[in-house]
Amino acid sequence: MKKLIVIMFIIFIASPLFCQEQEEKKSNSPETAKDTVSPKEKYWKFSGVVGLNVSQVGMWNWAAGGSNNANGRVFANLTLVYKKGNISWDSNLDTEFGKMYVPETQFVWRKPNDKIVFSSKFGYEFKKTWFFTILAGFRSQYTAGYEYKMENGAENKLYLSDWLSPSYTDISMGIDWKPYTIFTVYLSPVAGRFTTCIKDTLRSKYGVFEDKSYVANLGMTFKAGVNYSPAKAKELKIISTITLYTPYTSKTQCFGNIDVDWDFAVSYQFLKVLNVSVGTSLKYYDQIMIIDKEGKTGPRMQFKEVIGIGIGYTF
Repeated sequence: MKKLIVIMFIIFIASPLFCQEQEEKKSNSPETAKDTVSPKEKYWKFSGVVGLNVSQVGMWNWAAGGSNNANGRVFANLTLVYKKGNISWDSNLDTEFGKMYVPETQFVWRKPNDKIVFSSKFGYEFKKTWFFTILAGFRSQYTAGYEYKMENGAENKLYLSDWLSPSYTDISMGIDWKPYTIFTVYLSPVAGRFTTCIKDTLRSKYGVFEDKSYVANLGMTFKAGVNYSPAKAKELKIISTITLYTPYTSKTQCFGNIDVDWDFAVSYQFLKVLNVSVGTSLKYYDQIMIIDKEGKTGPRMQFKEVIGIGIGYTF
């Protein structure tokens, strides 16, 4: 786990070198010259990608086997940036929700995708590209989530999550480094995290005491992000965010045991309305207990990838 975190850190530290090259190219482009003529347009910058992906599989007398299914997914990754003088304000919403219909199973409606991630940070530039910053963030899901398993010839579903069960609310103060418009690094030694679980049957799974609906901890956090679209290929959008957190005060999690959230998404829009997207999410939470194939319970790395084609818009 520690090796993986080191690798991720190196990737993000190396990113500014790539960003610098792209920024220099943009600075010499005609579009940048136009922005110089209209300075008011520089204060706000709104970008992102939204879309709808659908797929369907139907089989009749199919020797290889499989299940008929249909699924759909809506998603959005939106970023709003304000910069005027020494004041900077960045907000981002990364959300998705999907449904799958599998008619040949006991539980025909299932949820393959469900995510809400919102963050907003306000900063004051005390030195060129360096900001004193206050950061707030929220992470949860919309509806109940289940895991489906076959036991004794029958399919059962295990209740795993729900709205605000869990949710993670972060409030912190620290230093934000923005060497380029498409790259940012934030470090806070004073970071509070509220882990909420309003469903009492799920609290032990997420490190919340059974007689309380939330637990509060103070720790430190690191966050880095890239939001890039090539000047000559604006249809391509690359968005990646990584957040690392470790608590000082937790009674159940030792300092140095790091919680990891790393989201990566690439999308390309063609023919003005069609969108191809690839997204991955990697998570590791020290307090989330997962049962493996051998029946052992403990914190484990979580990974999900989604590839889709459908209606979308990049801006």
